[in-house]
Amino acid sequence: MAQSAHAAAKGAGEITGWTAIQLSQAIQSRSVSCVEVMTAYLAQIDRFNPKVNAIVSLQARDGLLAQATERDAQLASATKAGQRVRWMHGFPQAPKDLTNTAGIVTTQGSPILKNNVPKTDSIIVERVRKAGAVLVGKTNTPEFGLGSHTYNTVFGTTLNAYDTSKSAGGSSGGAAVSLALNMLPVADGSDMMGSLRNPAAWNNVYGFRPSLGRVPFGPTSEVFLQQLGYEGPMGRNVADLAMLLSVQAGYDARTPQSIDQDPAMFAKPLQKDFKGVRVGWLGDFNGYLPMEAGVMDTCTQALKNFEAIGCKVEAVQPDFPMEKLWSTWLAMRGFVIAGVAGGLYADPKLRAMMKPEAIWEVENGLKLSGADVFKAGVDRSSWYQALNNLFKTYDYLVLPSAQMFPFDAKLDWPKSINGKPMDTYHRWMEVVVGGTLAGLPVLNVPAGFGSNGLPMGLQVMGRAQADLAVLQVGHAYDQASGYTSRRSPLLG
Repeated sequence: MAQSAHAAAKGAGEITGWTAIQLSQAIQSRSVSCVEVMTAYLAQIDRFNPKVNAIVSLQARDGLLAQATERDAQLASATKAGQRVRWMHGFPQAPKDLTNTAGIVTTQGSPILKNNVPKTDSIIVERVRKAGAVLVGKTNTPEFGLGSHTYNTVFGTTLNAYDTSKSAGGSSGGAAVSLALNMLPVADGSDMMGSLRNPAAWNNVYGFRPSLGRVPFGPTSEVFLQQLGYEGPMGRNVADLAMLLSVQAGYDARTPQSIDQDPAMFAKPLQKDFKGVRVGWLGDFNGYLPMEAGVMDTCTQALKNFEAIGCKVEAVQPDFPMEKLWSTWLAMRGFVIAGVAGGLYADPKLRAMMKPEAIWEVENGLKLSGADVFKAGVDRSSWYQALNNLFKTYDYLVLPSAQMFPFDAKLDWPKSINGKPMDTYHRWMEVVVGGTLAGLPVLNVPAGFGSNGLPMGLQVMGRAQADLAVLQVGHAYDQASGYTSRRSPLLG
């Protein structure tokens, strides 16, 4: 068969090294079979996952190969009928362990849910299955997704793809590491406090927190207020990421705030001229945010890539007190987490199984009055308006994706940055809350490596619902920077 001859010439590492767009083209042209693709990815997972613990709940090999065989039969039938299959046909995928997967355990990193097998899929899982993907397992996450460090008592710690003594970031740490080591062609993640941005930055890949409502989040019991955290795509390049977004995005009547625009826009070429485009550099908010030595130098060096594609970069600051932004964040987050996890907390037996940070969040939320939550909503709205005023002058706003380089994986969380104590388990990631609270599209782009050899990233923020514009500038930056050509040393 032509497929077998092709695959014989292509080692597993070469197949898994293709971009997702190249992989889709190879499958749809039948120059490689879905079985050969699955075999190559399973070999890659067997080789690297024991070193980093990124993919969990791996499914039985025989069943996965049987599904891949079925995808080949579907492709043959479609080809014979003169039809095309969907873009992800035959793609191995491992949804994040926060999102429901029918028939596959979804633990959310919690011992309370270690045997939880959902009967239905989340919306994003429904969509990738319909697009032809085969679910090989899940990607690891911290308990309930809390904290930007991927460890839990169910599966253990996920290690950084560039230094296995360091944190992978989180909460989409398993997804980011899987991408960096070519164990998945593209990956989904979710983001409340930078969880699509921080792990992408720390593993030299791309992660996109889309506009509020771009990717429907659900099904869920509460569809109006629980919108601080939601899902989005990750990829080794922006074009692959955009193609995954074209599958994830689009209106769903179960989520009334979802955006009713054709997601096919993200499957079109991303090339655009950026000559004269204005980029506002937010930096560390005039010294408000403590930064580990080397972070700002690495990030300001990376800004030259915007200039290389024709942009003009200027330092700028929002007209908003940053201390108020943090207090707003604590109130909004506590309110949501108390609502989501309050039932578990109320049961003493289950509470004893929750990690201290989850208990702390719930207790903070339970202390809030209705007036407190409303005031936080007003302050959040004022923050959005402050950024909206900047967007009258600037096309994009840029700032670091993290305040420090990947830290020791044995730590629970960093207790200080550059000598400044961190008063909460997530204060060291304060740099990401602005994008979250504004509900704006934010793309992590790699920013290169510090003198310590560890990766860093930049957040590129766009106007409300300007997701395509953010991906377009990210694509141009991707082409200009070349940072992702520096692969994990594990890959050789």
